Amino acid sequence: MAAHLLAHEVADLCLGKPPLKSLCVSATIGEALISLKSCEENCISVWDCDHFKNVDCICVGKICMVDIICFLCKKENVNSPSLALKTPVTALLPKDSVLVRHVQPSTSLLEAIDLILQGAQNLVVPIETRFSGSSRRKLLQKSSSTRGCTLHDGREFCWLTQDDVIRYFMSSIGLFSPLPTASIDALGIVSTEFLSIGYHSSASLATEAISRSLVDQTSVAIVDEDGVLIGEISPFTLACCGETVAAAITTLTAGELLAYIDCGGPPEDIVRVVKERLKERNLEGMLEEFEIDPSDISSNSSLSDEELPSPTSSRSSGGRHNKSSSYSARMVRRAEAIVCYPGSSLVAVMVQAIAHRVNYVWVIEEDCSVVGIVTFANMLEVFRDQLESMMLGHFD
Repeated sequence: MAAHLLAHEVADLCLGKPPLKSLCVSATIGEALISLKSCEENCISVWDCDHFKNVDCICVGKICMVDIICFLCKKENVNSPSLALKTPVTALLPKDSVLVRHVQPSTSLLEAIDLILQGAQNLVVPIETRFSGSSRRKLLQKSSSTRGCTLHDGREFCWLTQDDVIRYFMSSIGLFSPLPTASIDALGIVSTEFLSIGYHSSASLATEAISRSLVDQTSVAIVDEDGVLIGEISPFTLACCGETVAAAITTLTAGELLAYIDCGGPPEDIVRVVKERLKERNLEGMLEEFEIDPSDISSNSSLSDEELPSPTSSRSSGGRHNKSSSYSARMVRRAEAIVCYPGSSLVAVMVQAIAHRVNYVWVIEEDCSVVGIVTFANMLEVFRDQLESMMLGHFD
């Protein structure tokens, strides 16, 4: 069984995946913003190519909306976001990063898992398509002149992510029995180190934590004074809001930010608070750059000052999360955290994460206090160890 699983190559997991949209390494952050808004994917690849030299194209990183949001929230950029958007896109790429790694289609599944566990978020895999000599020259000419193209050295590429590997294991979960039914606590994959911010704290204090959560593919928990989980500031949710959320992070508390990014669109009263505070802080540049269109605001999402969400309003009756709420459907842009318990089974947590399109699930106790977080990376370590054990048993 293990031999069958490990016989697969990364090309097998990439079947049907769309080619990467790309951005030139010389582009500005403003150009990256435009590309992201016109792209269906939540991130765009950044490439260093020189088609006039005999040098292979290389993907040097990736950019998502949250990278731009956090960049605009920096103290040196809040006064003039329009100037910040003219900064080269390389300012958003971490130095000496291993977040993006090139691999061949023949790379084994085990090698791919090892790279992911070493920190790679995205493996860049060439899509195996053959071109004739003349077609290749035409494609190279097109790729050198087209913004947001998908071609590099006449080839197209796609991503392989943690999510892809976890879904692959989920499709073969029966082969790992009895591992899937074991609790995440018994497996020792609940990480007690997680990012958090107080409900009444300024959201701007979470900027560095948001950037860190983007790298770790996790989230930032919003907790009350008792450590109870109220919600989260998720990179996935922020990416759905667009760059205007930078103004909200700059001016609101963490609790107010929850209401701002929660499903549907920002309530009018909170938008008014953001504008007033921007004026008070003389951040006219941010106010002008990120003027929120009232037509984007849901008519039924208005909240009065008295109706701003409180720590207790985010919990079910009796001050506790309803256990079934962790399985409820979550709307896009929803700030509600997805939770499980230490006794939850591995397969149940996998299903939750996959269904909600996140790479993690918060782990809470019966009193809703956060005890940790379980991530796809934690799960992959378990599956890798299990595969090695199965292989040893096979050879023995």
